[in-house]
Amino acid sequence: MKNFITLFLTAVFSISLLANVPNSEKKILEKLFESTNGSQWKIKWDLKAPVSTWHGVTIKNDKIIGINLSNNNLVGNLPVEIIGLKNLEVLNLFKNQISGTIPEKIGDLKNLKELNLSFNKLSGSIPSSICDIPHLHTIMMFMNRLSGELPSQIGNLKELEMVSLFNNELSGPLPASLYELKNLKELVLSSNKFSGQISWNVENLKELENLSLFDNKMNGYIPYTIAKLDNLKSVNLSYNSFTGGVSQALAQKEDFNLTMINEYGVAFELEVSKNEKGVLAADE
Repeated sequence: MKNFITLFLTAVFSISLLANVPNSEKKILEKLFESTNGSQWKIKWDLKAPVSTWHGVTIKNDKIIGINLSNNNLVGNLPVEIIGLKNLEVLNLFKNQISGTIPEKIGDLKNLKELNLSFNKLSGSIPSSICDIPHLHTIMMFMNRLSGELPSQIGNLKELEMVSLFNNELSGPLPASLYELKNLKELVLSSNKFSGQISWNVENLKELENLSLFDNKMNGYIPYTIAKLDNLKSVNLSYNSFTGGVSQALAQKEDFNLTMINEYGVAFELEVSKNEKGVLAADE
């Protein structure tokens, strides 16, 4: 009986390893391996072994749903073939040396929920097709060389909770549809070249907790409507050209920090909840 159970468990384990993903998806992973110098990865794939044994690959119902190869020394380009992984929910390539551009048709990954391409050497613009991914909740592409404007239809991403794009070369005004992201909690756009003003419609971002626009080229008044964001905990508007004052309502928010540094490099952090009279902007 004991031998029978052992044989049964061995058989089940073997079957799980042999539960192959479609050959078309395996070939896409092989292309990723080839395009990013897989022979030099920190943790390599054995292309002769079952895909289920490959580092960072998550499989469900014989479909690839996750790729997590963060900090694994991927060097090269992200192959366009990756858009063929139609069931992919997570793509995490954080902290590698991936260069080139983001595939134009990345929006074909309709099931994608989390996209992390941060800390690489990606250039070019953020493809507008990214706005066609209905359940995307996380976009992290900080510390790259991305340029151009944010896609104008970013407001289509109704489930988006985090956008972190700091340390790029992105420019232009913030798109109007950005203020339609009612589930957004983190908006980190620091150290880019964004210009224009913060819209009065910022009050629509009801779930926003952290807003960082540090080191851009933005100007105009800080809208008083920002004080209506009950969940807001931290705002960093340093190294821009904002003018005027901060509303008294904003000054009276509890558990709230506003950080500003003026053009002379004078830095200060305001514990606004302790100030009953309101505060002036850094250039006043």
